[in-house]
Formats: sequence, C-alpha cells, structure tokens
Amino acid sequence: MKGKCLPVFCSSLRPLAFLCGLLLLLGACSTGKPNDEAQPAVEVGTAMPVRQTFHAHVAAFGQLAADSRHALSLSLPQAGEVVATEIIAGRRVQRGTTLLKLATDPATRSAYLQAQSALRVAQADFARTEGMHAAKLATNAQLDAARKTLSDARAALDAQARLGGAQAVVALTAPADGVVTALEVQRGQRVAAGTTLVQFTPASALAAQLGVDPQAASAIRVGMPVAIRPVYAPRDVPPLRGTVAMVGDAVNPQTHLVDLVATPDKPVQLAAGTALSATIDTSDFTAWSVPRNALQNDAQGDFVYQVERGRAKRVDVKVLASDGSPIGVEGALDPHAPVITLGSYEVSDGDPVKTASDHP
Repeated sequence: MKGKCLPVFCSSLRPLAFLCGLLLLLGACSTGKPNDEAQPAVEVGTAMPVRQTFHAHVAAFGQLAADSRHALSLSLPQAGEVVATEIIAGRRVQRGTTLLKLATDPATRSAYLQAQSALRVAQADFARTEGMHAAKLATNAQLDAARKTLSDARAALDAQARLGGAQAVVALTAPADGVVTALEVQRGQRVAAGTTLVQFTPASALAAQLGVDPQAASAIRVGMPVAIRPVYAPRDVPPLRGTVAMVGDAVNPQTHLVDLVATPDKPVQLAAGTALSATIDTSDFTAWSVPRNALQNDAQGDFVYQVERGRAKRVDVKVLASDGSPIGVEGALDPHAPVITLGSYEVSDGDPVKTASDHP
C-alpha cells in the first residue's frame, strides 16, 4: 500500500521526533542572551542641567537712521552762490570738515564794507571830539554824541558780520563728527539767506528705527535693553547694545508694524541706512539651562535624555528660550542626573550609556 507505513514502524518514530524537538529547544534556550546584555553601551558626552534666568525677547527689524530729535539742518545767514561742494550725501565727516563754499551776495558784502567804513569815520570823529573836549573846545554833549555814534557804528558792523558780509567766500563746516544725510544744493546754485544747504546728523544722533509686531508692542517699555545687529554682518560679530527710547502707539500704514526708536549706548561706525535686526529683552524668567545639542524633537514633541543608572532616560520638555546656547527648557528634569549632549542622537530611551567618567 503506497503512502502508508507499518503501525509498528510509525509508533517507534513518534518518541524519537519528540525527543529531537525537545533537544533543539533546550539548546536554543541555553545559548540565547537577553537583548540588553548583548547591546554595547554607547559613549556619550554630558552636562549638568542648572536653573538659570533667561530673558523673553521680541524681534524687531528696521534700519540705522538719523534721530529726528537731534538731526540738524545747516544753513548760512547770507544769500549767495554755491561755488564748491566738498561732500556727497552719506559721507561720514569729522568736526570742522568743509562741506561746501558760498560766495557772499554782493549786496550783503557791500553793506558790510559800508558799515566798516562808517566805523572808521566814527572812530576818527570820536578821537577828534575827545581831543577838543580836553582842550575845552567841545561840550560834554558833543563828546557824548560822538561816543554814541561810535557805539552805533560798531553795532552795525557786528550785525553785518553776523549776516555773513565779513567774507567774500564763506565755508560751511561740520559742527561735529557725524554723517551728511542730504546735500540740498548744487554747485552754481544761488540761494537766499537762511536756505537749508545740508542735512547733517551727529554720530551720537544715529538711532535704530525699528518696527515690531503689533501684538508684541504692548510688552515693550521705554528703557528696555536692546541687542542690535546689522543684517549682513557675520554671525560672530557681537551685537550693539542700546535701549528703547520711544514706542509708537499706532501701526505704521506702510510696514503694518509699530514703530519704535532704540538709541545705541555708544556711537556706531555704521553707515546711515544700514539694515538692522534687533531683539528686545521684555521680561525675565527662570528655566533649566541645557546645551543646544542636547535638545531633540520627534512626533511627540521636544525632549532630552538624562543618564540614570547607566541608561538613557527620555524627559519631555518645553522650549522657553531658543536663542543661542545654552537654551532654556522646562520639564521634569532631575537636577542630579546629567543631560546627554554629544551622542544624544545615537541612543534611545532605555539604552545603556557610558560617559567620559565611566571609563579611562
């Protein structure tokens, strides 16, 4: 009969097959090891978490511009013709630098020369009258009249000098170290007395004209510290320090931001119009300080690993201060357990780890 075995032969194979299976099972159990014992410890770098005071920041953007409270409009008291321009708009100059030259109007110059001549006549008349008075040939009234004429002639000459007639060509100079923000005239142009010739901003009057989000503006107050950084400056350049000098109460219709002015603590060596970014410290808070490379993120949120009993333990955190390193986080951290920094991306929750202090 094909496909069948003898009853006696089949019955003798069953115990043998059972015995072989049992031996294989025992052999597998005797050679197997738990996964955690087979997994080697990962070498990591650590840092201790500490409580630290952080500052809440508000971001702002704008440019370096003249503070309207200190900007100057430079002019000359006399009419005349611009005969030379020594500068261009945007140039940084030092105190006393010649900005332009103006040829005094002939009428103004003539009036000064007439006043000068009248003074010489008055001086001669007073000297003659004084001599005649000493010789009893002139009365006191005549001497007083000559003295008054001399005084009036001096006052008239001084007035003409103040009106610019003392010089045929006068130079307009920078009143302080600063920046020429605008040149309002050109060479050959005739101008009236008192016409604005140059817009000038002292170096100490350059300020950061910034804009902030309207929702964040309510947290900003005058006097708050500001860190100012040129947009195109290298990242390793330290920021400029300043304070908030003015906060607007309305949204700028062009930028849709709230305007504010921040004044640097020291004169800046940047060109007017430089694009700026800034952070304003609005409030203080305390959080766990950990190195930036300790922070990780997944679908469940932000977390760090701490070393407890030689194993990595995940601790979920909330980031409160994300700028720079260290960063500020809040969570159920153990102040006595180090936080994994170097190698944190190579471990998982529960993995065995070793630090530099655990081995030579």
